[in-house]
Amino acid sequence: MFDFRDIEIIYAIVRHGGFRAASDRLGMAQSAISRRVRHLEDRMKIAIFERDGRGVRLTAEGRRLCDEAELLVAQRDRILEELTQKVMAGIVRLGVAETMTHTVLPRMLTTLRARHPDLRFEISVETSEQMGLQLAQDGLDVAIMLRDQAPRGIVMTPLPPVTLGWFGSPVHFAVPQPAGVDVLAGLPIVSFPKRTIPHRQVVQLLSSGRHMPVAVHGSASLATALHLVGQGFGIGTIPHDIVRSWPHAGVDEITVRPEARLPDLEFAICYDAERNEKIGREVTRAAIEASAD
Repeated sequence: MFDFRDIEIIYAIVRHGGFRAASDRLGMAQSAISRRVRHLEDRMKIAIFERDGRGVRLTAEGRRLCDEAELLVAQRDRILEELTQKVMAGIVRLGVAETMTHTVLPRMLTTLRARHPDLRFEISVETSEQMGLQLAQDGLDVAIMLRDQAPRGIVMTPLPPVTLGWFGSPVHFAVPQPAGVDVLAGLPIVSFPKRTIPHRQVVQLLSSGRHMPVAVHGSASLATALHLVGQGFGIGTIPHDIVRSWPHAGVDEITVRPEARLPDLEFAICYDAERNEKIGREVTRAAIEASAD
């Protein structure tokens, strides 16, 4: 309906008090300015100016147009400044495994906000399997996920491993220690969501050589899992960092025999270099710094 040149012409007419003054200011023929405004009024089917013997003034519709157009001009100028000054801005679609939300994520985002105040983050807490699919389909810009489930062809930077432990409420479960696989398999267990690698590892560890399935309950929320364990629903496989961040959860670590120890979780920052190299490198740098704190 109109372009930025139309807006500039209208502003010049208003600011300098008429078509002739706008003509001098813009270096355009007065007839060209008049024709441009008339064509714009015809296209929009509104009157932008009221013309009388004393000059011109904006109609109500003209004032509305100027007010709204001013926002567009400011947005245009901001975008141009960011692009020419190499300012990192816009929305970053960030996928995060929940384990990272209690540890690396807050420090990482605080660092990124300080370095790039014009960035905005849309954060999705997903399983690594879901994040792998979204990365491949351009549904996420960057993901912090389990390395084993990262899609092919992406840039992947490992983070320090996350250690897992067995935890229980001493008020509700008196577990003989060091506990072996037989003892753990006989208790209700809260673990990661079904179909995730940590969940499968727990089931495989406890089900080896058994005819009866082990009762492993999956929770997509580690905070919920920790609360369930603290309230005596069962024992849980929980990252040590999560338990340290909730010191009043009422759980103690269960000492286990070597064969019952859980493998570490191997996370990485992942992104597609073709689409998101610039922001991917910045998130990676901030994540590595946060994980070293």
